[in-house]
Amino acid sequence: MRNAECGVRNRKVGVTTRDDLPLPFRIPHSAFRILLLVAACTPVTTRPDFRPDPGALVVTLDARPERITAALDSLVPAESLEIAHANVRDGYVETAWYDTQAHRTRRHERDITNLAATVKIRFWADPWVPGQTRLTTEPVYRPRYDPSRPERSLEAIVSKELEGYKIAQRFVDKLKERFGVPKAAQ
Repeated sequence: MRNAECGVRNRKVGVTTRDDLPLPFRIPHSAFRILLLVAACTPVTTRPDFRPDPGALVVTLDARPERITAALDSLVPAESLEIAHANVRDGYVETAWYDTQAHRTRRHERDITNLAATVKIRFWADPWVPGQTRLTTEPVYRPRYDPSRPERSLEAIVSKELEGYKIAQRFVDKLKERFGVPKAAQ
C-alpha cells in the first residue's frame, strides 16, 4: 500500500535547525473512495433519457406504479408482443418493434420490412397522487430509416386509425378495467 492510499504524513528527512523545520503535509486519501460514494449515490434508471411525446395517450389509474408495471409485464406478452425493456422500480416498459401486418416481433432494426406498419410501444408509469399513477402510453413508428440519425429523432406517434394505436388503446382499456380510474379523472 502506498502512502497516498492510507493518508500518511510525510516529513522532510535530514538534520535541520529549528528555523528550518518543514510543516508536515497530509497526502489526501485515494480518490477511489470518493468515486465509489458518487457511484453509490447516483440513481441508476432504465428509462430512456427523453420524455414521452406530447401526443401520447395519458390516463390516471387507481394503483401504484409498481402494480401497473407488473401488470404490463403480463399483458404485453398476452398480445403477442415481446418486451424489450422493463423495470418495475422505474415504472417503465418498452416493447420490441412489432409488425402489425405480419403479426410478428422484429428483434433487430434490420429485420423491419414495412416501416409504416411496424410499431414500438413505450409505457411510463409515474406516481401521481398517493395510490394513483399517471400512465403515459406512446405508440410510435418510423416513417423512414436513416442510420446516421438517432432513433428517437425519426419516430412519430401512430395515427389513431392504424392498428398500432389500437393495440396501445387496448392496453390502456385493459388497465382501466383492472385497476379503475379515479373519480376525479372521469
